[in-house]
Amino acid sequence: MREPPWMLVTHHQGDLSKAEVGVRADGVIRRAPDELAGRTMLEVLGAWDELAPTLRALDPDRLDPVPGAVLAAPLLYPRKVLCAGANYYAHLAEMGVARPEGDVEPYFFFKPPTTSVIGPDDAIVLPDRAGRKIDWEVELAAVIGRRCVDVPVERAFEVVAGWTVVNDISSRDLLERADAVAPPFGHDWILAKAGDTFCPLGPGIVPSWMVADPQDVALRLTVNGVVKQDSSTTDMVTPIDRLIAAASRAVTLEPGDVIATGTPAGVGFPRGEGLAPGDVTVAEVDGVGALHNHVTEREDVSWAR
Repeated sequence: MREPPWMLVTHHQGDLSKAEVGVRADGVIRRAPDELAGRTMLEVLGAWDELAPTLRALDPDRLDPVPGAVLAAPLLYPRKVLCAGANYYAHLAEMGVARPEGDVEPYFFFKPPTTSVIGPDDAIVLPDRAGRKIDWEVELAAVIGRRCVDVPVERAFEVVAGWTVVNDISSRDLLERADAVAPPFGHDWILAKAGDTFCPLGPGIVPSWMVADPQDVALRLTVNGVVKQDSSTTDMVTPIDRLIAAASRAVTLEPGDVIATGTPAGVGFPRGEGLAPGDVTVAEVDGVGALHNHVTEREDVSWAR
């Protein structure tokens, strides 16, 4: 799939506490323009309207490379990570769910921003649990650049600073609760979706104006080089502008929020497949980037860490 001309990234030299914003183009990490220097990605997003003219005029060839730079998640700690569930028609079909008719109010759940988010080349750590069924889900994600509430659908894209890739790792074996005390508690979204390292995000943030039509971009996910998901955002049940508007009715959106827009068909669960230690996943969105991660198993650790 096509790489964007450039993307904003967060990089470091081995010490995450000293991570800084940069620009990645043609696989090379470069220093940020002077106007962005010394700011975190959250601070850049908080000043997005102010910095947009600089970014629109950016020429990555004029920026110095950063020797030895290592990519981190573009947002080390997003303010919120909202995920849209059940939002592709073909994915619903493979999961045995009837095709919805008419306008559907989207369903959202949260992932913990400080413990689930990992970056490019980081490890997806599987829990030490018998019978685990850990799945992959490639998603296009919107990164918010304006504080807003009750956004009209027709203005929804105005609050998007840029786009990134999310792999919504999911514990399929923990979603349904046989011990639910009442029907509303029959699905446990925290146990199924909120695990540590279960939100790979990156490799960077591509400014919104560089993606001509986010409602018509290709997505693909491979495991060990084998294509598992290969689809397009055209198959969404609820389009992205309506997702953003609906999210803004539920909660105030802030710069640095991430909204993952759902996954297409090709997840492992219906085929009895799942992630295992040693696997390598590549989640790609055309024109946004490719997110590489490897899978490991949780080691014995102290309860305090």
